[in-house]
Amino acid sequence: DTHSHFPRPNIDTSKTKTMRFCRPAIAAALCVASVSAFSFSAGNSRHVAPAFASTSRPASSLGMASTLSETEVAATEAEEVFVPMRPPINLPWDDVAKQLVDAFGYTSEEAAAYSDDLENDKEALLKLYKALEMARGFENACNQQYMQGKIRGFMHLDNGQESIPGLVDYAIKNGDKKYSYYREHTHAIASGVDGGAVMAELFMKEGGTCKGAGGSMHIFDKPTYFQGGWALVAEQLPYAGGAAKSIKLDRALGLSDDENIVKQNVPPPEDDDRISVVFVGEGGSQNGRMAELLNSAAKDNLPLLIIVIDNGRAINTFTQDIATNSNVYEQGKHYGVPGLLVDGISATDVAKGGKAVIDYIRSGKGPAILQVHTYRFNGHSPADPEHERGRKDEKMWARAEQDPIKSFEATYVDEKGVFTSEELKVARKEILAEVKAAVKFADESPMPPETLAKELEYPDPIDTDYNLKAPPAFADEVNARTISPEQMETITAHIEALRERAKAGEISIGDAINLAIHEEMLRDPTTTIHAEDLQAGSSYDIPKLTQQTYGQIRAADEIIDEGHFIGKALGEGMNGYRPIVELMNTNFGIYGMAELSSAGNTYATTGGQFDMPMTIIGAGGTAPNQALGAEHSQPFHAYVMGIPGLKIGTAASPDAAYGLTKSMIRDNGPCFLFAPVKMMKESKGPVELGKCMPLNKAALIHEASQQSVDRGHAVTVLTYLHGVKESLAAIEAIQEEGFDIDLIELRCLKPLDMETIAASLSRTNKLCILDESTKSGGVGATISAQVSEELFDLLDAPVKRLCMDDAPVPYASSMEKAVVKRGSDLVEGVFDLCTGEY
Repeated sequence: DTHSHFPRPNIDTSKTKTMRFCRPAIAAALCVASVSAFSFSAGNSRHVAPAFASTSRPASSLGMASTLSETEVAATEAEEVFVPMRPPINLPWDDVAKQLVDAFGYTSEEAAAYSDDLENDKEALLKLYKALEMARGFENACNQQYMQGKIRGFMHLDNGQESIPGLVDYAIKNGDKKYSYYREHTHAIASGVDGGAVMAELFMKEGGTCKGAGGSMHIFDKPTYFQGGWALVAEQLPYAGGAAKSIKLDRALGLSDDENIVKQNVPPPEDDDRISVVFVGEGGSQNGRMAELLNSAAKDNLPLLIIVIDNGRAINTFTQDIATNSNVYEQGKHYGVPGLLVDGISATDVAKGGKAVIDYIRSGKGPAILQVHTYRFNGHSPADPEHERGRKDEKMWARAEQDPIKSFEATYVDEKGVFTSEELKVARKEILAEVKAAVKFADESPMPPETLAKELEYPDPIDTDYNLKAPPAFADEVNARTISPEQMETITAHIEALRERAKAGEISIGDAINLAIHEEMLRDPTTTIHAEDLQAGSSYDIPKLTQQTYGQIRAADEIIDEGHFIGKALGEGMNGYRPIVELMNTNFGIYGMAELSSAGNTYATTGGQFDMPMTIIGAGGTAPNQALGAEHSQPFHAYVMGIPGLKIGTAASPDAAYGLTKSMIRDNGPCFLFAPVKMMKESKGPVELGKCMPLNKAALIHEASQQSVDRGHAVTVLTYLHGVKESLAAIEAIQEEGFDIDLIELRCLKPLDMETIAASLSRTNKLCILDESTKSGGVGATISAQVSEELFDLLDAPVKRLCMDDAPVPYASSMEKAVVKRGSDLVEGVFDLCTGEY
């Protein structure tokens, strides 16, 4: 290859099975179509392509004549060369430098300086080489330990892609936030995470980064700001956006992390140039989260680097089989986000070009994309069969022809003579000794205790008294420097007006939540809020006046994708902030199921390193005669019940809404408050101001008479949301029939208050559940099972479930009656239980 800027090792064609071509030139001519994703455009120098793939080049320039002599034919038949489905791009530094000039605004001299700085620094080159060897050596050791059964589950190795951890070691700082995906071992180590702790995590040992709770796909390390290790493809993108936003929040509020990575009232230094870095494959970058991140990162000018690791395979599938555009570095064009393409075979070019991109971001110019064209030497995972076309032959070819370590050695030993073979051999031996020590540490570390699993369920115990939590000492100072006197006067008047209505019993559920949010945002300036339609107060005034008071930096209007801004909130939550997410209608949270799931898992998965103080609030449930149709009437509260680590509450009154909101905002884990969609404005009542309610207690809001209990005519009724209103309205009819109920509002669906339920059942011995979720997989099903298992001896009859039918909720009220249960059904259910007609 005459266009390569360093020698390439010869390929061993005897080991390939795929069709071969006689000359690289002929091969190039025949596979031009397969590299169209990197075709060179004269009008746009950022399309950098293999020099041999230009479709505008005449046939003679490819070394092809109109006819071949017999001698040439014979020679070509003997010169078989493997042609990969995805040829190398052979991108010299000069082309990378030209991209820096054209896309990033560097001068030619500035671009050249990035090359000179590294090429003329032998110590830096040696450090880079050691980073490559560490990545390769560590992954090889992982593979060996996996085969011996010491590493289990899924494991994804990074062999062949060492130039990326090389860049991290060269240009990324400790204080930068790093978000990777499931192939993150080398990214973590290059970020400064101890290799022994990483290996021990893979060994499921207590000495691991996450005490054995995370595993291969979930490496986290708080001191180095290495924040995952995320297993769902592309989910890490909005998290990194939230982390980048946290950097801007620090600067705007004048806060920084102390030695324990807790917010302190000390502004970041004047030269604060931290960035957030996110790693994603070129397959994952086709996910819609990429477009959402580019949009928000550009709009907010976030200090964000998106590193696209382009190995041409989405799992094992050839990416160009499923994606039209492989030029991911150009995806930011529509948003004004520049991108750079570099060749991963040259670790020095990746380091030089990557450093230039990183410095662009550090200078405050906004986000950027770095796409590294590389090859992965291993399959997606040792557990995968790799049946996709061309994969096995490609791996063998890539190991011989596209090895960044061999390339480095050829360039800086054979070609430039910067190092002797002995110098690099010594460096390699030093690194392999570190890898061996990491394996030894992992081997000798103990297994975590069984009790740790339950300890990691929630950051705050379920019986926490949130009234006792002290506010940050810096609250008044931060408020004074970030909220103008005029803004403070306006919001103070608004709060006082709401408090007067609360005292008079005239405040609505929506306004009660709004009051709680303002009180908490003033009490703790690290509290932020995200919502659609936020400036206008959303549908129920929950975020009313938040942006007008705290500015866009703390109160963010968001694009219409709940997954995106729940994800950004997660990133803020990992970095010292307390985000509130207002969903308008809770069913919109369906878009954010991946992010909600990960929010619930984060504290446990990270071994307790990262709290997740996120509060999600919205109107939901299904009221009789709701007339909203199926999509707006889904029981999302039931959908999220199975997410571990999530505390779920419901509020059918202003008092409950206010008290639960305050507690959830103060909780250090993810909490979800559901309010009744049809009662947000109509239900009004008094509020006990300043009081936080427990997140593990139900409320007995009507107690059956002792006379009905003595006669066996009392029933315990569990309900929530609109069921509270329906039940209260049905009590008179129930009493007219000679019966009565203990009416318990389930203000906490998870954790469930079994103590209150048991106390009531010890009196009534009969249970009826008026449930706003489906018969299959619903809230009532969970509660019924738990009561039957734990309180069976207190029951005189089977549990009566009045739940939604499994059919979608119809719009027409005539059909809806067959699906949604109401007060009249409760009267009948109580009658059946008390008369034995069940």
